[in-house]
Amino acid sequence: MRIVVAPDSFKGGLGASAVCAAVETGVRRAVPGAAVTPVPMADGGEGTVDCFLRARGGEEIARTVTGPLGRPVEARYAISRDGRAAVVELAAASGLPLLAPGEREPMRADTTGTGELIADAVARGARDVLVCVGGSATTDGGTGLLRALGVRFTGPDGTELPPGGGALAGLAAIDDSGVPAAVRETRFRVACDVTNPLVGPSGAAAVFGPQKGAGPGQVRELDAALTRLADVLAARYGVAVHDLPGAGAAGGTCGGLVAALGAEPARGAELVADMVGLPGALEAADLVITGEGRLDGQSAGGKVVSVVAGLARRRGVPAVALAGSIAGPLEELHALGLTAAFSLADGPRTLDELIGSAAPLLADLAEQVVRLRAS
Repeated sequence: MRIVVAPDSFKGGLGASAVCAAVETGVRRAVPGAAVTPVPMADGGEGTVDCFLRARGGEEIARTVTGPLGRPVEARYAISRDGRAAVVELAAASGLPLLAPGEREPMRADTTGTGELIADAVARGARDVLVCVGGSATTDGGTGLLRALGVRFTGPDGTELPPGGGALAGLAAIDDSGVPAAVRETRFRVACDVTNPLVGPSGAAAVFGPQKGAGPGQVRELDAALTRLADVLAARYGVAVHDLPGAGAAGGTCGGLVAALGAEPARGAELVADMVGLPGALEAADLVITGEGRLDGQSAGGKVVSVVAGLARRRGVPAVALAGSIAGPLEELHALGLTAAFSLADGPRTLDELIGSAAPLLADLAEQVVRLRAS
């Protein structure tokens, strides 16, 4: 029996590799001789660097860069063995977890540190850079990142604007004459799992600003500032990102990268699946086991489970999901190719108890699923 195990991490509990290990333990209790292929997954956010290193090898690079409020932070990214490809997680340098709740300053937080990681990767020879956006502390339209790559954002008097999204209300011009040739030669892809536009009631400021500490007035100011940024980007590059699906990801970082660098936005889980070779692994599989911490209506929107299920269905492989909890109807996931889903909860338990027992519960559940399939 050939089984592929391709889960996301269980946030707050187990990483994707640990989930694979627990599931494999259960599989081998049921079928000791099973051929188990672990393929840890991620949705293009946290954990993508680790997936890349496991699948492609290469090197983890650690650097001291500028944090979202200007303080130095330690961050890491991955670069391939040949130095030509790199994966950078925005959250590592510009993420909300880098700030205490009382430190959140949505008007001036910026993405400079992420740009510094990218600049380091390009200097090492990377010409294919995957930028994983998500978990940002910022609403700066990616301007800090672009500054670190040589772009200047100036006001009416020609002076450079200060960091942060709030200052973009005074944006008059963009000067990219300082961008190195190596950056211009680089292919940029943006992994994101949201479809929000840059501005408007579903945009970066309105939807994600409050999570980053923005009050109602600041949300309105940031939306106006991002609108100004989009207007100037359109005038400079001929690319309108105001309503582009996904442009609002990471406080508008996706929109800024698409307009200024020609970045290609894509569903993160789909990019990771290709990167780790999941389509090939499924070709000879009899069963695929996937999963995530919480399975709900959002899971069908390009999350790991939906991508794994879709790939499995196209190859005629049954797909079973194991989750910490299951909430809401799963019709959309079944339509995408998910055969069945099961929760780890084996009785009344607190969330902390579930998290603490996730590995043995996963093993037990995987054993029962495989016994059913093997019978």
